[in-house]
Amino acid sequence: MINNQEQVNIKTPEYVSLQFTTAGLGSRAAALIIDQLILTVVNLLIILLVFLLDYAQIGNIASLTGSTLPLAIAIIFVFLLNWGYFFASEFFFGGKTIGKRLMGIRVVQDNGHSITWLSSLIRNLMRIVDMLPASYLLGMLLVFFHPQHKRLGDIVAGTIVVHESKGKNKKQAKSIEREIEGRGLSKNDLNLDEWTLRSLGKKEWDLLKTYVTRFHQLPIEERYQLTHQMTAALLPKIGIDKNKKDIRELENILLVLYLILRDEWEFEW
Repeated sequence: MINNQEQVNIKTPEYVSLQFTTAGLGSRAAALIIDQLILTVVNLLIILLVFLLDYAQIGNIASLTGSTLPLAIAIIFVFLLNWGYFFASEFFFGGKTIGKRLMGIRVVQDNGHSITWLSSLIRNLMRIVDMLPASYLLGMLLVFFHPQHKRLGDIVAGTIVVHESKGKNKKQAKSIEREIEGRGLSKNDLNLDEWTLRSLGKKEWDLLKTYVTRFHQLPIEERYQLTHQMTAALLPKIGIDKNKKDIRELENILLVLYLILRDEWEFEW
């Protein structure tokens, strides 16, 4: 049996190392099949609706313009739906279509950050090439042979498809909550003004989420190293000098910062 899941280490622009499990051909193909089945059903319903409207001559459209106009409009709409579905789903729903969500995979940028509208636009425009010569053959071959399981769209857009560890998230969340409670920490331990809070967005949340996820998984020395990496990236944004803090204080600051940002980004779990 071929194992198509591989670990990939990504260093973010903040010099923090993140580790992901890449999604291989099996999980990506399954996600695509689910998405295509959904789109096929919707496409058939649209075509059926057009023929029903044309047959009933609703609003006398057919008698005034001929029966080809409703069908032409439906074809254009179907084309936009089939292409726009992937672009909109990946951009607005954290790199996940319905198929990807069900398979527990998502698209991220090569630097570990969430996919941007431009990355989503490029990778999905390249589907036209990945589909050649038929049935995504070129895309499947590239995913199978590429060391990070990328199709052409991923290579050009600078994206990668990775697995999510959702099964562990609830346990990890409870574990970190017990850690925070045991340390007696709360959001009130950090006084951040509104301007500073606005400067902390999805990118910072992704870093903190990764930190708390791995907090109890890493050996103590590796955890300290990750803490120093994280504080070097995040503390300057909130005006705190990490050099004046010991390791326990640095961990506390990151955990409190996690509590603060969780209120806004908790749905991403």
